[in-house]
Amino acid sequence: MPQARCGLLQAARTLTDPALRAAVGGLSPAISRIVGYHFGWCDVDGVPTKDGAGKAVRAALALGCAEAVGGEVGGAVPAAVAAELVHNASLLHDDIIDGDTTRRNRPAVWTVFGVPAAILAGDALFFLAVQVLADRPPHSGGEAIPRLSTTVQRLIEGEHADTAFETRRKVSLDECLAMAVAKTGALLECACTLGAIYGGATASQTHALGQFGVHLGIAFQLVDDLLGIWGDPDVTGKPAASDLINRKKTVPVVTALTSGTTAGERLAAMYDDDQPSNIQTAASAAILIEQAGGRAHTQALVDHHIQTALEHLHAARPARSPVAELTELAQLVTNRDH
Repeated sequence: MPQARCGLLQAARTLTDPALRAAVGGLSPAISRIVGYHFGWCDVDGVPTKDGAGKAVRAALALGCAEAVGGEVGGAVPAAVAAELVHNASLLHDDIIDGDTTRRNRPAVWTVFGVPAAILAGDALFFLAVQVLADRPPHSGGEAIPRLSTTVQRLIEGEHADTAFETRRKVSLDECLAMAVAKTGALLECACTLGAIYGGATASQTHALGQFGVHLGIAFQLVDDLLGIWGDPDVTGKPAASDLINRKKTVPVVTALTSGTTAGERLAAMYDDDQPSNIQTAASAAILIEQAGGRAHTQALVDHHIQTALEHLHAARPARSPVAELTELAQLVTNRDH
């Protein structure tokens, strides 16, 4: 992702990075080093590096939504930090679940420090996110921690569905989209909602911005589904075609499987085969998915949810400058050309 094009992302990294580092620094030295490696702040031995800590999309959404309702951006930093901590906790666990060996173009934490250490580091970040909100609650009195807690439960639900789909022969498109809402939409909704709460939003503004996050999250996940099949690993930082090698039933896959086409039937036979998948079979599967219409249909869904997200953004009646920045961010993170 060409991060330099989006001022909101740059501002989010500048504002949240010190607070994020301070929060992680409060963990035990051993766990702090593991998390620091995951964020790209240090190498395996704890020696500082110049690598970044990811795109900070969720932090940018929190800060942008706070500003959109007239709040001070700096006052929403706890919301931004909490959202980033939960997101990175989920990444630590995701890489173990999916067996992905790289993250952000470097070895994944579990391959370096071991599975138990990676699990515990992820657990630590979940609880640290709650602590950050408890230490600096919103002045408006909004219920930030219950919202975060509910979001984590929905994330877990989405992840469980994602893994359960791998062993089910039939999964509907509606089930896939519901999984996308829980797995990705829920956290983007939470980031936007927390930002709005810390910015002093009204209930209607908070709801509208939350829905902006939900639909942006769905579009974001659908783009991730596309990149999981056709993305360049040198750009995404993830293994090539890992979704197909793991036989994940993402939206492009399920669209193809339920298309009633010859290509869809051939894909179903490949997915039902007991033989392990590899990069060659994954490449063949990608061709079948495209032939069955899975790629085009998913792209159309991305466009629909981006448009719906922007409609909810405008319904919140945000300030002009923040809405332009949030619109730019929405378009950037759902760009299918990266």
